[in-house]
Amino acid sequence: MGLFDRLKEGLRKTRDALGGALVRIVKGRKLDEELLEEIEETLLRADVGVATSARLIDELREAGKRGEVREGEQVLPFLKSHLAERLAAGRIVFAPEKPTVILIVGVNGSGKTTSIAKLAGWLRERGKTVVLGAGDTFRAAAVEQLTIWSKRLGIEIVKQDTGADPAAVAFDAADAAVSRGADVLIVDTAGRLHTQEHLMRELEKIRRVLGKRIPGAPHETLLVLDATTGQNAVQQARRFHEATPVTGIILAKLDGTARGGAVLSIKDELDLPVKFVGVGEKLPDIEVFDPVAYVEALFS
Repeated sequence: MGLFDRLKEGLRKTRDALGGALVRIVKGRKLDEELLEEIEETLLRADVGVATSARLIDELREAGKRGEVREGEQVLPFLKSHLAERLAAGRIVFAPEKPTVILIVGVNGSGKTTSIAKLAGWLRERGKTVVLGAGDTFRAAAVEQLTIWSKRLGIEIVKQDTGADPAAVAFDAADAAVSRGADVLIVDTAGRLHTQEHLMRELEKIRRVLGKRIPGAPHETLLVLDATTGQNAVQQARRFHEATPVTGIILAKLDGTARGGAVLSIKDELDLPVKFVGVGEKLPDIEVFDPVAYVEALFS
């Protein structure tokens, strides 16, 4: 399947709650306050979020006053165009001099380790040499899983024993990336939200040691979010963004039970672009985020 078909399948649950429901309620009606209220309720049921839903309804109401949207059938094209504009595409920003350092954050169970492997494979397919840094030293399983992926991909991994200082692993990985002349270094981090203060201190230390070894590093900090968790993903994004300057989102598990409306809230409330989506379990199942295709899949 192409990207659109895979997005359409992955967003099936949200599409039924949003696009399908909207088609039913707007058909043959005029845009009035009663319809606006029903549209807002539909947006909320599709995990779009309170603040974002309210903004969309205000914009739709103003469009109605200007005469741009009068009939119910005009509502969907209006929403689609406004949402696609909001979800501006994000791209990996490569450093002017290699290696580009990508720091990966996210909670355990979000699909973080698999997303790292997919991203590494995506970069390798585009001719980039990649080094992995196994900085989630609190979970032996995380290091083992990343090691297995590195072997499958034929990519070097830098790791230490369980319980080692994550910042020390990050520094060693940066050193290895520089000495090997690698194009990209991807550094994993511990996926625990435990306490905000602890998370902040740990991530600050990792960022500091990376910057000492490679000026400007990390160049990207990507947050992996589980697309099935809806508004919980928005809360995770907010907490991580407070702890460290996140530059973009990898939306994982977009393959059947996703609650895709939350992406709209993340962009609207935190101004974080989605850069990649995971659309399956296999290594190639990662795609650069396309906002137009995403919105079309939500409403198709």
